Amino acid sequence: MVETKKRVKTILISQPQPEGKSPYAILEKKHRVKIDFRPFMHVSEITAMEFKEQRISILNHDAVIFTSKNAMDHYFGMMEKLRLRVPDYTKYFCVSEAIAHYLQNFITYRKRKIFTGEQTLASLIPIMKKHSDSKFIFPCSDLLKNVMNKSLEESGLNYTKAQMYKVACSDLSDLSEVKYDVLVFFSPTGVKSLLENFPNFKQEDTRIAVFGPTTIKSVADNGLRVDIAAPNKQNPSMLMALDQYIKEANKRARR
Repeated sequence: MVETKKRVKTILISQPQPEGKSPYAILEKKHRVKIDFRPFMHVSEITAMEFKEQRISILNHDAVIFTSKNAMDHYFGMMEKLRLRVPDYTKYFCVSEAIAHYLQNFITYRKRKIFTGEQTLASLIPIMKKHSDSKFIFPCSDLLKNVMNKSLEESGLNYTKAQMYKVACSDLSDLSEVKYDVLVFFSPTGVKSLLENFPNFKQEDTRIAVFGPTTIKSVADNGLRVDIAAPNKQNPSMLMALDQYIKEANKRARR
């Protein structure tokens, strides 16, 4: 990682503004930084007919893998479009507690059939292996449908990827003259959107913060520098990673 003595004053997070009280508000106040939110991508539904073209029977699967709230919204939305009732026996495997709690919007929450990982799909695999006789369905976007996941492939589990929605890059042209000290990405799609909107983007002193191994790989594959990474043992969340980095960077800048 390149050391920069430039103070962190502004941060752009490539996601929608969180509903309710944002945990990032504490970070703003603590370090006196300005944090903006802007979705770098947008999600759209697919039709029931488009789903049927995949020749996947949802009810042939007794377990569901959820890696995002978007996937959950569109999974239950597709069940509704197809006029299918959610079976009581279905088990749910969620990559985080936050996503698991989001299930309460769709089902009666029963902990005995809800399992959570530690922010990554890889952390869910050992739990899923305890249910190796299950048939898993993995709702995802068109972008993830054809991307191989090494952890899942090597697990030996019986799973099916099912496209439930589409993801497209957002128009960010209004940001062309706006500069931020830190850009925060949670998916390869966010990185793709940055480079599609600004093909001449040069990183220079801009710090890039990324969440998850696939996002880290996307940044590196595009010749950019990762300055802040999560999750890891020291910083299991992006909030903690940013907090630690800002504290150290701004301390260096004062020297």
